[in-house]
Amino acid sequence: MGLLHASILNTLPSVKLTALCDKSALIRRLCRKLFDEVEVVDDLEMLSDLNLDIVFVTTPIPSHFAITKTVYSKGIAQNVFVEKTLASTYAKAKELCELAQTFKGINMVGYMKRFGVTFRKARDLLSQEALGEVISFDAYAYSSDFLGVKKDPKVSTSRGGVLEDLGAHTIDLALWFFCDLKVESVNLEASSNYGSEDFAHFTVRKPDGSEGQFKISWCKEEYRLPEFGFMIKGSKGNIAVNDDKIELDLNGKKSVWYRHDLGDNVDFLLGAPEYYREDEYFVKSVVEGNVVEPNFCTASKVDYIIDQVRKRSGKNE
Repeated sequence: MGLLHASILNTLPSVKLTALCDKSALIRRLCRKLFDEVEVVDDLEMLSDLNLDIVFVTTPIPSHFAITKTVYSKGIAQNVFVEKTLASTYAKAKELCELAQTFKGINMVGYMKRFGVTFRKARDLLSQEALGEVISFDAYAYSSDFLGVKKDPKVSTSRGGVLEDLGAHTIDLALWFFCDLKVESVNLEASSNYGSEDFAHFTVRKPDGSEGQFKISWCKEEYRLPEFGFMIKGSKGNIAVNDDKIELDLNGKKSVWYRHDLGDNVDFLLGAPEYYREDEYFVKSVVEGNVVEPNFCTASKVDYIIDQVRKRSGKNE
């Protein structure tokens, strides 16, 4: 993720990539070959004297809290972007929110699905009340990453479990679509003894009483690439949306939009168009002094939901 963001940032006209920090000697050697005139270091505090405007934190989730706290406390930068999730617990996420408010600046968390054209179209339709009153929704996040694989505990821990790795995106989208959610029933399952969940099924309730459910797994067959999606039922019809298309069904009258129908173009494509839009948006917001979404406080709500899911299951960490 660090190389992906660094490569995209290096193409933006208002950005000068100045330094990269990584503990791995192999990654540092690779970075020196890929990025000319960029300082590559192994100690975060070595960035303190570089007068940086922005720092991107793209390390494994369990390290987000300590690194982001150091960035602020050592005066390395005021403007901070953290890959999802903001922290490994809600308590730590809340502390980072308070710290960010103390040091000012612009902050953001990398929920890049908000920048996917199909999900943006879905939100626009919901904002326009195209479905009328929302009755219920079903959300899913699937991949085959660990299907039939005995997990390395280090990999499992660094990715935080399926809730942080995949589920966080659908939770963030649901909060973006529907605002507040309250966790109800929960079922978490693990295919190994390494402590992180592999499958999550839980229900939530909106303030108006309507219900939603999430199904999340990284051991799902036939999902070579991760896929995220929603089925949203309303009083006037339904919306089905995933990464590639959105279908609107209003009492039998159907409309379909694919990614290419929705202007899914960027100036530099790496990984997915969402990453470019996300980075460009954050940089522009810093330059212009605009508040961004999702900022730390918004993103901390995802950490709160994950905490609640684990507490409900009796597996809170």
